[in-house]
Amino acid sequence: MCTAIVHVDPASPVPVLLAGVRDEFTGRPWEPPGRHWPDRPRLVGGRDLRAGGTWFAVDPDAPRAACVLNGRGALPPEDARISRGGLPLLAAAGDGPQDLDLPRYEPFHLLAADPGRVVLWSWNGRDLSERTLGTGLSMIVNSGLEGEDHAEGGAEEASMAARLAYFRPRFAAAARPAPVPGGPVADAWGAWTPLLEGGGLPRTDARALLPLIDLGDGRVWGTGSVSLAALTPAGLRYDFSGTPGDPAAWTAIR
Repeated sequence: MCTAIVHVDPASPVPVLLAGVRDEFTGRPWEPPGRHWPDRPRLVGGRDLRAGGTWFAVDPDAPRAACVLNGRGALPPEDARISRGGLPLLAAAGDGPQDLDLPRYEPFHLLAADPGRVVLWSWNGRDLSERTLGTGLSMIVNSGLEGEDHAEGGAEEASMAARLAYFRPRFAAAARPAPVPGGPVADAWGAWTPLLEGGGLPRTDARALLPLIDLGDGRVWGTGSVSLAALTPAGLRYDFSGTPGDPAAWTAIR
């Protein structure tokens, strides 16, 4: 499971906030944010060392940020699949997925944000939808915007619903931060910081924003990183934690 939290306020000096929580097998290797892609030298993000792409990317000069989550739906043949890790690079560079060979991609939700607009594309293996997110708070999980594609049954579906039910009202009630460049990450993100550090829940809780699940046989699934972007017409702030839940692990990237 992954989660994205978006807040749009056109009247704010920081109109768009984007938080991306990446869940993955903890043994999957990755590199922290940097300019890892010579063919896209403007982009900054963490790099997945297995497929070479990313889950969250920013173009500081545009400014623009993008992130991807797994979706629900029909899967392509395994020998034909294209990694979804290229999608945030595409979106952060200002392009959309419309012209891709989409039947070769597993289902996804792709967010692209700039100071004036946040777009969400969702691919379910058959159809691609596009929508612009409105003013206010939005949460996206693997079952879609506000869990709208929720299927009945299953522990994962129940956990996504529980996560939304627990965290959405808490983010909505928290004072909206207005991060600007410089200063500690916790100060910049204010009332969102304790929520992004887990909201006081154990990581084994079914509602956890930062889950950590032992699947046995040496396989552990959980949140590997949290990425934050605050977008203004003048630029962006980009913060990152590769040790979720640890207040000392936040790093101001940009």
